[in-house]
Formats: sequence, structure tokens, C-alpha cells
Amino acid sequence: MDVWGKMTLHVIKDRCEVNDTAVCLRAICHEDNNKGELVDWFQETRQEDSGILCDAGAYTHTSVAILDAIGASDLPMIEVHLSNIQKRGAIRLLSNVSNAANGMIYGFGDQSYNHALDAMRGLIHTPS
Repeated sequence: MDVWGKMTLHVIKDRCEVNDTAVCLRAICHEDNNKGELVDWFQETRQEDSGILCDAGAYTHTSVAILDAIGASDLPMIEVHLSNIQKRGAIRLLSNVSNAANGMIYGFGDQSYNHALDAMRGLIHTPS
């Protein structure tokens, strides 16, 4: 089964950095397999950034530490997944990360990130 498509993460990162201009944002992409490094990175975002798009992979379903780090950032956050996590088994129905999310976008392959950038623009540029 082809869950994530053929697009590499490097290409998706490049597309986000190009598309961010179209939605008046600056995208910074970070990938790490070390949960502690991800937690540190999320904690740093609160000083430097305006919002978070998060695809925490399997950590979505298992990491309270990532949930807490995102929540502590006090930034708008959109949970993003390439695949439709609702169709990938019972364990993926639970998302710890979504507890800190303003919304979720999943199941659109590499286009999920473009949709999330557009949604983030709306969150950041809409007066409270």
C-alpha cells in the first residue's frame, strides 16, 4: 500500500518554502527522528514564529511531551498528515497532538501542506 505518495520530504519542504510567499508566510521546515530534539525545536518556536504546522508522524499518537511543547508555545497550530490517518488502523484514531491543534488537515498527500499553509494564513491574519 502506498500511504505517503512518491513525493520526498525534501521536495515537500521546497514546495512549502515557495508556496509560503503566495500565502504571505515564511515556512521553516524541521524534521527529526529524535523526540527530544523535536520538543526543543517546538519550545524555540515561541520566540521566533507565528504558527506551527505539525506532522509528528507516529509521535502524534504516543507523545505527551510533544503535545506539551506545542501547547507551551502558545502559537496557533495545525496538525498535518499526508495520509488519511482515519483509514490506517485503530491506533491512529487517537491523536495527542490534536489536543493542541486549531485544526487538522490530512489525507491529501503532499497537498496537505499547501492546504495547511493557507489555513495558517487565515489563523494568523484574522483579527481575534
